[in-house]
Amino acid sequence: MKKILAVAAIAGLAGLTACSVSTPAPDSTTSTAAPATSSSAPSRATPSASGSVPASGTSGVKEACEKFNSLFAEYRTAEPTSDAYEAIYSKAWKAKDDYTGNLRGLFSSLSALTISHSAVVEKDGQPDQAAKDAVRDAVFANANECSAAGVTLTL
Repeated sequence: MKKILAVAAIAGLAGLTACSVSTPAPDSTTSTAAPATSSSAPSRATPSASGSVPASGTSGVKEACEKFNSLFAEYRTAEPTSDAYEAIYSKAWKAKDDYTGNLRGLFSSLSALTISHSAVVEKDGQPDQAAKDAVRDAVFANANECSAAGVTLTL
């Protein structure tokens, strides 16, 4: 069971990596560029590129950021057992289906981290560094959007 979950986590991590690279960096320095370039700007600023569009239409950016903070806090304070980490994995895995883009990446990366930790906790091990890095990258990818919604993502 743990091997299957670990494979699923690695597959999710690979998907997250592809997701986090596809979003362009914010163009805060080019926003003062000549008006001639503004005709191409709307195509880069689509909601789907920012990842703020909920998949089900019922969840927003603020809710996603708050939910991630809550689940990550639960992960940090969880009893170090595979059952505790798998419970958080399940919550994060279900939550990812409510969002698209980078917001989805928050929950995909957290589920990969928790299942990675679950697989090694019995041996007093630590989760894969790649899983830790994926969570960090997802937080950075969503930091501006969550801050704009009034939520500071925490690690």
